[in-house]
Amino acid sequence: MFKKILIANRGEIACRVMRTARRMGIATVAVYSEADENALHVRSADEAVLVGPAPSRDSYLRIDRIVEACQRTRAEAVHPGYGFLSENHVFAEKLEQAGIVFIGPTPQAIAAMGDKIQAKKLAQAAGVSSVPGHLDVIPDAAAAVRIAREIGYPVMLKASAGGGGKGMRIARNDGEARDGFRATSAEARSSFGDDRVFLEKYIEEPRHIEIQVLGDAHGHVIYVGERECSIQRRHQKVFEEAPSPFLEEETRAAMGSQAVMLAKAVGYRSAGTVEFIVDQHRRFYFLEMNTRLQVEHPVTEMVTGLDLVEWMIRIAAGESLTLRQNDIRLDGAAIEARVYAEDPRRDFLPSSGRLVRYIEPRGDGVRVDAGVDEGAEIGLDYDPMMAKVTAHGATRAEARARLRAALDGFYIRGPRHNIAFLSAVLTTKRFAAGTLSTNFIAEEFPRGFAAVKPPRKLFDRIIAVAGLAQFIIAERDGGAAADWVVCSDADQHAVTVTRDDHVFRVAGQTIDTDWQPGEPLLHAKFGRNEAIFQVDRNGHSLTLTHGGVTLTVKVLRPRVAQLFARMPEKSPPDLSRMLLSPMPGLLVSIAVAEGQQVHIGDELAVVEAMKMMNVLRAERDGQVKVLRAQPGASLGVDQIILEFV
Repeated sequence: MFKKILIANRGEIACRVMRTARRMGIATVAVYSEADENALHVRSADEAVLVGPAPSRDSYLRIDRIVEACQRTRAEAVHPGYGFLSENHVFAEKLEQAGIVFIGPTPQAIAAMGDKIQAKKLAQAAGVSSVPGHLDVIPDAAAAVRIAREIGYPVMLKASAGGGGKGMRIARNDGEARDGFRATSAEARSSFGDDRVFLEKYIEEPRHIEIQVLGDAHGHVIYVGERECSIQRRHQKVFEEAPSPFLEEETRAAMGSQAVMLAKAVGYRSAGTVEFIVDQHRRFYFLEMNTRLQVEHPVTEMVTGLDLVEWMIRIAAGESLTLRQNDIRLDGAAIEARVYAEDPRRDFLPSSGRLVRYIEPRGDGVRVDAGVDEGAEIGLDYDPMMAKVTAHGATRAEARARLRAALDGFYIRGPRHNIAFLSAVLTTKRFAAGTLSTNFIAEEFPRGFAAVKPPRKLFDRIIAVAGLAQFIIAERDGGAAADWVVCSDADQHAVTVTRDDHVFRVAGQTIDTDWQPGEPLLHAKFGRNEAIFQVDRNGHSLTLTHGGVTLTVKVLRPRVAQLFARMPEKSPPDLSRMLLSPMPGLLVSIAVAEGQQVHIGDELAVVEAMKMMNVLRAERDGQVKVLRAQPGASLGVDQIILEFV
């Protein structure tokens, strides 16, 4: 077994690999960029080596510097995590040439499956069910339109070297095919250094279900259940679960058998994932093979009891896979949610800043995989995922309930985040029923995500907790009183608060809590039901968050509330004549000039953030008055790009 391994990655996956290595008695080496000097994965490792400046192309993607770091620290093997160089066959070859073991598949298997076009051809040759499509490289936008017409809309344009949801566009007509080809090529060039694009038929109402495989160097391959990853946004997974609520044993076995066939066809060893799309009739089609550990691997670990990272290390060390197919048993259900630094109310655009407060949730069956801690700086150079929260239960319903409670208790202040959105997804009837598809978010949130309007019962609970919290604050400050008014928007709600030790009677509800002022989490019992409320105090206002709902209120004495109702409201400034940057990022281009007339839908500018190209378009007809920023500028959120007449 290895004595020391290097993790060629950052963030939560680097920390996760280190946990297993530490348990196995293996020393770890971290690599880091200048931006990550104080990152959690650097502080968690036994040694750390600087490999370059912040841009990943100058640090985490520098093969020569990572090989040199291995040699300098005498690391015997490298775990690549996911992303970056994890599916780069040249990296695996360079390590092999240097006498360093790559904890993953062979360079040949990575090359075969890493090129999405060649992978589909290999899958077809191996007898694996595949999506109809054009598997040769498309030279230009005109060819994309011609081929799309031949196959029939809708189609999916995909980067040949793509992954992680980048370099993918759905086209439903000629215009979308032209624009999609341009955007897909640009994203592929930026993210992967390879702008090749191919095209395939888009399956309507699809479910994204993947099979986890494990193989050793001695030809033994098994499948370790499946994961449902249908809830996606911009082709990037948001929720994952195991097992799929859609599959029955016959389809599971058929998909597993084909995944094993493909893995054997390329001589696969290590952990890998064969991804399928599945239609409403449980017909499944090969999508791609990821020759690495998946982001969503915790759900598989929680329902099987396996440590996939440990098996990757053991297989790389030459050990045989002692597991047989019949050894794999699925225990209960697990659901994972990805916590991103992004603003759901601004079309999920990336957010940045320092984590002023960061408290991870705890509870039975709850697991948090994080790459940050309090004080960490969330920048724009890397993927915005901060953590993953996974909940396991005896049933899917129990796992869902535990995940909802965990999200209520996940307290993050600093950058914007998507926890309220995640909670809102979990509360939908469709999610509860397991009626999922990759169109789920577009269909359930057709106008994007806005503030959730709580049902009456939940609203009444939040009002009661607000009154209770203010009562406790006033009691501490020597001004306790029974009667209060909770002011929410234009509404006022009179509440009376009494207490007997830590049991409170508020607005007809009995609440048991030992919360103290200043604590960010208020744990409450409503009879047998437990709930967690996040409490923030800003002057005379209280902001409470629970169940995906955030409500800001003022809790006032009755006479003060009467006077407050008479206060005039200040109107917000008129920004309708400004084009504002919806996110921090790089202004790649401006498509208009001063004095130019524009029409609704015209392209105005392109902003790049976290390797995603975001096209900003005119929302109305007008004339450009002045440009307030130039291409190449680093923009802050809400920074003015241009002004209309």
